[in-house]
Amino acid sequence: MNHTRLHFPNDFSWGSSTASYQIEGACDEDGRGRSIWDTFSHIPGSIIDGTSGDIACDHYHRYREDIALMRQLNQRHYRFSTSWSRVIPEGSGQINQSGLDFYSSLVDTLLENGITPYLTLYHWDLPQALQEKGGWQNRDTAYQFAAYAQVMAEHLGDRVNHWMTHNEPWVSSFVGNLYGEHAPGLKDLGTALQVSHHILLSHGLAVPAIRSASTSPDTSVGIVNNLEWVEPASSDAADVAAASRHDGAFNRWFLDPIFKGSYPEDMLSWYGNDAPEIAPGDMRIISTPTDFMGVNYYTRRIIAHDPHGDFLHTRRVIWPFIDRAEYESWEKTPEALYRLLVRVKDDYDNPVLYITENGTPLQDQVSITDGKKTVHDELRIDYLKRHMGAAWQALADGVRLKGYFVWSTLDNFEWNLGTSKRFGLVYVDYETQERIIKESGKWFSEVSRTNSI
Repeated sequence: MNHTRLHFPNDFSWGSSTASYQIEGACDEDGRGRSIWDTFSHIPGSIIDGTSGDIACDHYHRYREDIALMRQLNQRHYRFSTSWSRVIPEGSGQINQSGLDFYSSLVDTLLENGITPYLTLYHWDLPQALQEKGGWQNRDTAYQFAAYAQVMAEHLGDRVNHWMTHNEPWVSSFVGNLYGEHAPGLKDLGTALQVSHHILLSHGLAVPAIRSASTSPDTSVGIVNNLEWVEPASSDAADVAAASRHDGAFNRWFLDPIFKGSYPEDMLSWYGNDAPEIAPGDMRIISTPTDFMGVNYYTRRIIAHDPHGDFLHTRRVIWPFIDRAEYESWEKTPEALYRLLVRVKDDYDNPVLYITENGTPLQDQVSITDGKKTVHDELRIDYLKRHMGAAWQALADGVRLKGYFVWSTLDNFEWNLGTSKRFGLVYVDYETQERIIKESGKWFSEVSRTNSI
């Protein structure tokens, strides 16, 4: 049987992603302040397996080893996040030089190994001191974030060209402040919507701060949104309207302000008195032009109308895993990724895009092959291959897609799921901190090396 290889553009960026709280550990070392995840993860019952990010992958002490693994895997690009509370322990004011030195050394080590850094400033770990002043519900937090962004750009902007302000504002605002499943664990729609507005405001304030503080002529700044391809459960008008509401809350609420300078009217009307307070000039700030957008994509959503359902009167009618009993591996719908990318192209004037996260959780097990430890995760390879194929097709159809980052470099602390879910290209034994390259890692190294699938 003949197999066709799909080749990507010569300047296409292959990499993988991580986040500070999920891998670093060293939660109380070298002057790091507490974050809302340090607090939340220690509340009994908040994490399903009772773990926390106190140690996680101990990346703070093992980053050189981890970067050597990336190099071994032919990885040329790496997306990571910085911990605000490691750099500015109280969220504002005093800078912790040890924190800056860590990230400076991390960036230098990446560059020494031929790996391009992609830096995300916020991956959900707000300094606890700011939460105690109202967190993202407090408008001042947006300005403190811009000050933090400026500090990072002043210190790393001579070596880091690719900057992302926020990772998944939807999760920060809704999962953390409406569903209560993430830090800070609140459950109020009005709070979640105000938080979402201030996070978007902070993004708009941070973009010029990064540009002005960076000394590299190649600085590019963007934001990362988790997006879903949404389908109605039936052709019934109520289901179609429900799917539109879900799309409005999940996708358009975070895309329209950035690209169009306004919130979707249908959602403002739906939210009514819960809609956020918007100060004059806010939408102009939020829609400050950016250089790219990151898209985190995992699976589609099929939505039905349900008057007794969530705040949107909707219900999800598809479980995102292949087999709920096994609770592993996302449903494979790569065509949904293709449709999503084309939709962003068509609706938002074809922005430059990166797939900044894509991957699947599996119950990975270590086995011995030819006397060596390995992890056979063919389901992950199949998932990635299909989604990379969808990305290739989107490129062929005019989407300005510049790169693809697998989630995740390492198995890590997966938020409220703890260490019960493994997404990594590299297996982590949390007892010994041993790293074992999975079969998917070996496969991905060939994708990166050959720039093809």
